[in-house]
Amino acid sequence: MTRRGDLDREPLLGVAATDPELGGEDVNWDPQEEDDGPKGVKLSYEEAVEKAGFGLFHGLLLVVCGWANASDAVEILCVSFLLPTARCDLGLSSRDMGVLSASVFLGMMVGGYLWGFLADRRGRQQVLVISLTVNGIFGGVASLAPNFGMFLFMRIISGLGVGGSIPVIFSYFSEFQPRKRRGMMISALATFWMAGNILAAGLAWLIIPSSFSGFWLGSLHFQSWRLFVLLCSIPSLSSALLFCLAMPESPRFLMEAGREEAAKEVFQKMFTLNQWGSSKPLPMSGLQTVPGHNSRRSQTGGSRLEHIVSLITWGLDPIRHIFTGPLTSRSIFLLIIFYCISFGYYGLWMWLPELFQKMEMGGSPCSNFSHRAISPEPPHEDCYPVKTAVYMEGFITAASNLPGNIFTILLMDVIGGRVLLSCSLLVSGVSVFSVWAVKTKTESLFMSCVFSAVSVIAWNALDVVSTELYPTALRSSALGFFAGVGRVAAIMGNVAFGQLVDTNCAVPVLLVAALLVSGGLAALRLPQTKQAELT
Repeated sequence: MTRRGDLDREPLLGVAATDPELGGEDVNWDPQEEDDGPKGVKLSYEEAVEKAGFGLFHGLLLVVCGWANASDAVEILCVSFLLPTARCDLGLSSRDMGVLSASVFLGMMVGGYLWGFLADRRGRQQVLVISLTVNGIFGGVASLAPNFGMFLFMRIISGLGVGGSIPVIFSYFSEFQPRKRRGMMISALATFWMAGNILAAGLAWLIIPSSFSGFWLGSLHFQSWRLFVLLCSIPSLSSALLFCLAMPESPRFLMEAGREEAAKEVFQKMFTLNQWGSSKPLPMSGLQTVPGHNSRRSQTGGSRLEHIVSLITWGLDPIRHIFTGPLTSRSIFLLIIFYCISFGYYGLWMWLPELFQKMEMGGSPCSNFSHRAISPEPPHEDCYPVKTAVYMEGFITAASNLPGNIFTILLMDVIGGRVLLSCSLLVSGVSVFSVWAVKTKTESLFMSCVFSAVSVIAWNALDVVSTELYPTALRSSALGFFAGVGRVAAIMGNVAFGQLVDTNCAVPVLLVAALLVSGGLAALRLPQTKQAELT
């Protein structure tokens, strides 16, 4: 992928390099003809982003960050598709399946804040490379796990990587965007989650029920579900390579760190690509920076214990700040929303293939909860063959994200994230209640698709709102912390389904509906962030 060029071409994109709609100038101005203001006046971050323009660079950035977002979706959701078949190979009970579904979230709970904190101190790009690499390597190695314990361990370590990349991707991406296009572009980035969802569902549909009989690696029988797990690790590894070779550090982070020259180079690259290889320099005399803001606190004197206490205090400092002063109320309501949507979405979504398998026996997902009992080790006769229709239904449900994604891209900057977040959570809660209430397989599949289409609007809106609510020095840490809260909720949701799906399926389904409605009401208390400037 080309990041810069020396080609003398006319702009080919439909969007001007510096859009007049954004308050910028014409793309063909000559810096020698037009002064950049009073001599020696330095540009703020927002001014520099506007002058760098909007065009090819942002398109390439969207593809690279989007592919990373899709790779996270693949790694998280792949477990839900392998459960119906891997349960026999690994000897899983329903409780084991609940723990396995929750395993990636356990790693994400720790990794989210850890990587987010490091991204605010050391930079976004480097953290993304490392976290995506961890995700891909351990996700792939999990395909060789000989037993449930080893597979569970590999999934937890893989989750550490996923937990780092998800919040940091949105911080990194948002810090390149012009203010008036930020909502649309973050919504577009969020749609790649759907792409990862569809990719995982499509691979599962293509590979797991296939006639591939597997082969032996010593005493390990490498079956089709293991091949599926291995293929699911490729997107993360390829994303890490792209970030390592092709993507610059966030200019906002560089300015906060006092690295003016490095930030100017990034803005110049943006300007050059947005004008398709123009050799003209970006007109600026300098940038307003905050030297040392993101530098690590020095450790001087004291015992080893004092150093450890100091390090822990330093590491937890961002949490104290997001619950201090004017950030307190928004942080409390975001905590509630992240918990409710994560428990509701992941608690239900990770179990949809298993519920679809129940629907294949006729009726609604909760009408056949007694068809097998929970046992520590499933008997051989419990390992029924999984019908291809289960994966087809999972693919259809994943594809139903598309209308919601299109809706948010078109209306995010018009309606605003807060309104979309609240309304979509309320409608999602009603749709989940309907999943329990309907009585036929067709009705259940339809309501699952409605839930998929509407819940993705809530996630997209939450990505935009949470990114805009916090300053640069706290953004990745805050997103990592709330992502960690969400992982706790996801773990609880998966464990609840694992405990109750075979005995009283209605309880977790109705609990999901209630939490989604509660999250929708909490969203009404958030401040409006539509087209707000990043601080």
